[in-house]
Amino acid sequence: MTVYEISGQPHLAKQSLAEMDPNQLSPLTPEVISRQATINIGIIGHVAHGKSTVVKCLSGAATGRFKSEKDRNMTIKLGYANAKIFECDNDKCPRPRRFRSAGPSKEDVFPCDRPRCGGQFRLVRHVSFVDCPGQNSLMATMLNGTAVMDAALLLIAANDTCPQPQTSEHLAAISIMNLNSILVLQNKIDLVKEVQAKEQYQQIIDFLKGTNAEGAPIIQISAILKYNIEVICEYVIRKIPVPLRDFTSKPRLIVIRSFDINKPGTKVDDLKGGVAGGSIVKGILKIDQEIEVRPGIVSKDNEGRLQCCPLLSKIVSLYAEQNDLAFAVPGGLIGVGTKIDPTLCRADRLVGQVLGEVGALPEIYTKIQIIYFLLRRLVGVRTEGDKKGAKVAKLTKNEMLMVNIGSLCTGGRVLAIKDNLAKIQLTSPACVEVSEKIALSRRVNYDFRLIGWGEFRRGTVIKPQVEIPTT
Repeated sequence: MTVYEISGQPHLAKQSLAEMDPNQLSPLTPEVISRQATINIGIIGHVAHGKSTVVKCLSGAATGRFKSEKDRNMTIKLGYANAKIFECDNDKCPRPRRFRSAGPSKEDVFPCDRPRCGGQFRLVRHVSFVDCPGQNSLMATMLNGTAVMDAALLLIAANDTCPQPQTSEHLAAISIMNLNSILVLQNKIDLVKEVQAKEQYQQIIDFLKGTNAEGAPIIQISAILKYNIEVICEYVIRKIPVPLRDFTSKPRLIVIRSFDINKPGTKVDDLKGGVAGGSIVKGILKIDQEIEVRPGIVSKDNEGRLQCCPLLSKIVSLYAEQNDLAFAVPGGLIGVGTKIDPTLCRADRLVGQVLGEVGALPEIYTKIQIIYFLLRRLVGVRTEGDKKGAKVAKLTKNEMLMVNIGSLCTGGRVLAIKDNLAKIQLTSPACVEVSEKIALSRRVNYDFRLIGWGEFRRGTVIKPQVEIPTT
């Protein structure tokens, strides 16, 4: 029997590759939920409305891990943190104290600390939070995060009018991706009087009408004081269902972060391969599995044409935060340790790529044909005298757009338009499959603004060059 287990983590359920049966696994199977998250929840909303603070309250971890983020006290890259959510098994334990969250390494069962309760807190959800930046200039980064979201928490600060520009734009973005599991958090409730809170509460209800979030629960919280954090835990369990997962197909992971984990001065013999971080869309990744990364290394030939060399490697480690894994299933954010040259992974260089079983990934395209749908009005842009925003102009031939495909953000030149069909030349090649959704943005006042979305239909395939083995 092959059992992979971190020493010092005997409180977590063991994983065995020898006993693992994909047909018997589910997102709530103990050996899965104990060690990795099984659902991705995006944290969205306007800048400085408290998104990162809420994540820290729920998970105990700060999502700002780069010096630039810590110095400026703001989210710049996609942040991530895992949290386990527990419920006391004593039905007499009062709400909301019978719910609790903790970090991913917390044991799965522990005593309830309420006096005379006598119950046990038991693990019922393991969640990955995707903390999105709220600045309008970082909308492209937020759109990358929507590629892996199953649900969303929409943050709205009580000391601000509703909606703010990126509140509208972020909500439009998740609507495009058909995310219907949404909780609205009215944060910073401690900074306003009761009358102001009620007035803004009505503003939120009016704003949500006609959107994917209409009728969503609105929870009043103070993240900085940890007020009503237990209520969020309860609603995550009650209102956000665990998505259906495909465990039996060929595995595929969308890369949203990549790292070089070697410290400066590391000796050559001690160097470790690069790490790809992302979420598995389908299938199961295992230790020692042979993998392929597409499009891989992109370059140009002597005639200026794009060419791609996919990367071949092997999985040497799997992690969900600090938890070691023998296998990883769909849902949650996973770190995949590989033998890829770390210089190819550092500073998020693999973002936009797709990782999976060798020979099982979709084709690579340089030109795509899509069925597109434009929004009626711009969201996230304030215009004088027009509270609804400016109308979205039709696409024009040869205009440049920003195109988000999965976690890939690239430029796209419109080659042709007919009815609701558009042909687009991509600046960077994309690994994409038929019917995959694509977000479209246009430059407005120096920043790219979301104008619509499309579905991929067909395109011009670029045949990969000889794959580069990196083992």
